[in-house]
Amino acid sequence: MPRKDLLTIASLERGEIDQLLDQAAPFKEVFKRSVKKVPALKGKSVLMLFYEPSTRTHSSFEVAAKRLSADVTNFDVSQSSITKGESVRETVETLQAMRTDYIIVRHGRSGLPGLIAAQTHASVVNAGDGAHAHPTQALLDAFTIKEKFPEPCGKKVLVIGDILHSRVARSTTAILGMLGVRVAWLGPGSLVPKNPPPEVLRFTNYGEAMAWEPDVVYLLRVQMERQSAQFFPSLREYHRLYGITETRLEDLRARGLYLMHPGPVNRGVELCDAVMNYEHSLINDQVENGIAIRMAVLYSLRPKSQMG
Repeated sequence: MPRKDLLTIASLERGEIDQLLDQAAPFKEVFKRSVKKVPALKGKSVLMLFYEPSTRTHSSFEVAAKRLSADVTNFDVSQSSITKGESVRETVETLQAMRTDYIIVRHGRSGLPGLIAAQTHASVVNAGDGAHAHPTQALLDAFTIKEKFPEPCGKKVLVIGDILHSRVARSTTAILGMLGVRVAWLGPGSLVPKNPPPEVLRFTNYGEAMAWEPDVVYLLRVQMERQSAQFFPSLREYHRLYGITETRLEDLRARGLYLMHPGPVNRGVELCDAVMNYEHSLINDQVENGIAIRMAVLYSLRPKSQMG
């Protein structure tokens, strides 16, 4: 039976993940054509419901929907009745009356996209909810890694940074585990969960992590906006201990390691400026692959009105 919503990686079967990753490849080929559109969702409507600011994810979903020939509406939360105290349920009822087919939701409250999905016939895609989940980021990360390692089982990915507040870390760790990729976490003790999933290693310093010989180093953005207290002495100290400094970049280069980051990048914190010219950086690949994956996701979902 077709899937109505995409809310978490955990909700997907391994076969569904493989299907989405396989589907993204031909959609990426479309980018090379002079006409970069396919009529797959012609006549369908996609509503962008972003309660949190976003540049990459928002624009990626919008481009993906338009390349599938869907009509896109941006719901301006700051100009809506939400600012006057309208509840999410009232907002959903309003959107339901608009007969939209797909709703892309980003919200600071964990679980809210699922509540919206339960109240609407539209297909709902979670574009990030609190520190909970970000399934399309995980899918694009997996797609990017599979481009470099077609058989990723047994490969090693080191995730560095603010894992405690990161929905990306949770979702990407989950999908890589399903693909047989070994994952390790590294970061300040205050920003790494004390009890990671049993299959995830937890390192305490950069040298120890490099001795593990990872294939990919995945840097996370330090999310100051989600931190209610200071979790480390200073950004300069964070960069010295956990960031990719120019010295560490040369070490990555000597080892031939790939480097990833979900964006936006805090330069001088997670990464030094020289990383932008690193030949094994996959950051731009992630941006391009995000469009292809989100095209695959929208194409695969079926609003309730289309089922049966």
